[in-house]
Amino acid sequence: MSFKAILTQLVQSVPGATGAIIADWEGETVDHVALRDDYELKITAAHLGIILTRMKELQGRLSADPVREAVITLADQRVILGPIGDDYLLVLTLDREAIAGWAMVKFEHVQAILLKEIY
Repeated sequence: MSFKAILTQLVQSVPGATGAIIADWEGETVDHVALRDDYELKITAAHLGIILTRMKELQGRLSADPVREAVITLADQRVILGPIGDDYLLVLTLDREAIAGWAMVKFEHVQAILLKEIY
């Protein structure tokens, strides 16, 4: 299945989802689906890649379990981000009112699918 199809299915299965993107470790877009501004989604993913990298570094220093995903709540949206292996990042953007728990279930499912597809 193509990345575009996987991301489209994720966005369509989560009420309130506004976009999903796969980016590499440098923040470059691999593929994406945006219901709003493409550019904004790509910039968001690039910046969140930096945050995920810092979280992984902290996890390594603390000898903690690996980071699986994180939810960041902003004034007008929620963002779920998580690694796909060591080299990629998955980001799902949501309206502020979206139910994050439901979105996380779908997000984790897609993470597992993409891990198999990529590696």
